[in-house]
Amino acid sequence: MNKSELIDAMAKDAGITKVAAKAALESFMTNVQDTLKKKDGKVSLVGFGTFSVAERAARQGINPATKKPIKIAAKKVAKFKAGADLSNAVAGTKKK
Repeated sequence: MNKSELIDAMAKDAGITKVAAKAALESFMTNVQDTLKKKDGKVSLVGFGTFSVAERAARQGINPATKKPIKIAAKKVAKFKAGADLSNAVAGTKKK
């Protein structure tokens, strides 16, 4: 599913226009992004999952074209951990 298909599904499920669904989705994405930019930013949606930021340490890598070692800088990355309800839905198991 891509963004436009998700907007179509949201509009249909909520009984709203595609314009309103697009605005809601973009607001959600902007708010998650803005929250993750803040120090210790984290968005928890009980049952669905948690968006957070993880730090990746600097490390050595290898350029696949030249096979020479390269330095990969440390950086922050966005991370998502699925909640119990989402994990169970994907696995096809029922909540206990």
